[in-house]
Amino acid sequence: MDASQSSAASPRISAEPPLVVEMRGIVKRFPGVLANDHVDFELRRGEIHALLGENGAGKSTLMNILSGLYRPDAGTIRVKGQAVSFSSPRDAIRAGIGMVHQHFMLVPSQTVTENILLGLDEPRFRLRLSEYDRVVADLSERFGLKVDPRAKVWQLSVGEQQRVEILKMLYRGADILIMDEPTAVLAPQEIEELFRTLRSMIREGKSVIFISHKLQEVMEIADRITVLRRGRVTAAGLNAKQTTRQELARMMVGREVIFRLDKKPREAGEVVLQVEDLYAENDKGLPALRGVSLIVRSGEIVGLAGVAGNGQRELAQVITGLRKCTAGRVLLHGEVVSNRSPRFSIQRGMAHIPEDRAAVGTAPNLSVTDNVIMKRYRQPPIARRGMLDMAEATRFAERLKEAYEIMVPSVETPVRLLSGGNLQRVILAREISGRPAMLVAVQPTRGLDVGAIEGIQRLLLEQRQAGAAVLLISEELEELLSLSDRLYVIYEGRIMGEVRIPDKGASEDLVEKIGLMMTGTPLEQIEGKGATRE
Repeated sequence: MDASQSSAASPRISAEPPLVVEMRGIVKRFPGVLANDHVDFELRRGEIHALLGENGAGKSTLMNILSGLYRPDAGTIRVKGQAVSFSSPRDAIRAGIGMVHQHFMLVPSQTVTENILLGLDEPRFRLRLSEYDRVVADLSERFGLKVDPRAKVWQLSVGEQQRVEILKMLYRGADILIMDEPTAVLAPQEIEELFRTLRSMIREGKSVIFISHKLQEVMEIADRITVLRRGRVTAAGLNAKQTTRQELARMMVGREVIFRLDKKPREAGEVVLQVEDLYAENDKGLPALRGVSLIVRSGEIVGLAGVAGNGQRELAQVITGLRKCTAGRVLLHGEVVSNRSPRFSIQRGMAHIPEDRAAVGTAPNLSVTDNVIMKRYRQPPIARRGMLDMAEATRFAERLKEAYEIMVPSVETPVRLLSGGNLQRVILAREISGRPAMLVAVQPTRGLDVGAIEGIQRLLLEQRQAGAAVLLISEELEELLSLSDRLYVIYEGRIMGEVRIPDKGASEDLVEKIGLMMTGTPLEQIEGKGATRE
């Protein structure tokens, strides 16, 4: 009998790759919350395993246990066949496990290189910083995660800080990499670069746990998928090629999710926000805005598209009074508000959903009540005769908790204990409850699950329908195309062009135009009018 006959007669046995992580019966409780309820999770060698779930479902808690930040109240963990009990992230790193956190673990006053070296045994006595700067620069170039090694972390954008976190783990050579929302602030090109990096790591036998709320990404990058809901596993180790986005969304939130919201036709009204020939510098003292002009009318959502780091952050800060401009002006209802205090704009109807909800949008150690009254504590009925009426403040917070579906045991809970989605709802409740005339929303759905995204997008559309002017700054092009009536594109601090989004949705030609503008080609040049980029 020849080899082919032998092969046909004998069944082929294809052994699955060995398990590198086994978590069994993991339980973790916090005051008033059961974050993980007897959770099982497995990771194989050489796979990308996606972990999905609503905000507060227990995903990050489970991975914080695996990475040594938390200790489980019950359950067992085995890594590469060995039972382990981690007391700190250092223990996990020694076992080859590294975690890139959604909320950054960086020291703002130190440089990129210093943050990457922090906590390592080497260098021990002499820090030849210039040599390590070159090593970090080479590493960042190799993985397509460009960042200046000598820059202070406080000078970096949110996207650049995320890259530093990724570089920290890559520098440590982790062979089990946990990535908590790693693409939340990356541009489409950067996401593709990251995916190429992850695939090359997998080919070398490394393993990746990929936490993401972007179902399309999960379908593209993951081999298997585990879904959590309210601390329990609802689906374990699904083959990514044998499920759909709709099925995953249903398992995450326990109901059908509408991926395209109904945006009702509405005529835009008077000009509410006017930005005229605006110039401003970034934190390094370099030009960030170079002659930006745009308008937003009542009853419309105007989107601002662009790759991270092209001036969006600085524009939002100048408009809301958090940054000075060097030339030009910002008008709200015809009144100049640029280079005035945030309180000046707030009193004239400005609301702001900031990019960094933890550090800028809220006071983490204060309660939900304290955070939602921040714009009202001087006004009656919360203020009476110059004194704060805490009973009234609590009643106000309770009403917002119910109206905005903020999932929290008590309105006296510190907001640092809230999930990302609930934290964003606290900010939205505070900003929208004041019925603003102008709402500046910066990355309002960044890092949130599909259920939370749907809810927040509905709130933005409700503001539009109520007559508010909304400036939506987002790096999610799909979100901008779904919600915006008009769209500006910014590149290196300049507006490349303005397009109107049809009610029926953007055509492929329009999306291509927007993509070209995002990479620096002015709309006039695209349409063949002879303009050239400076």
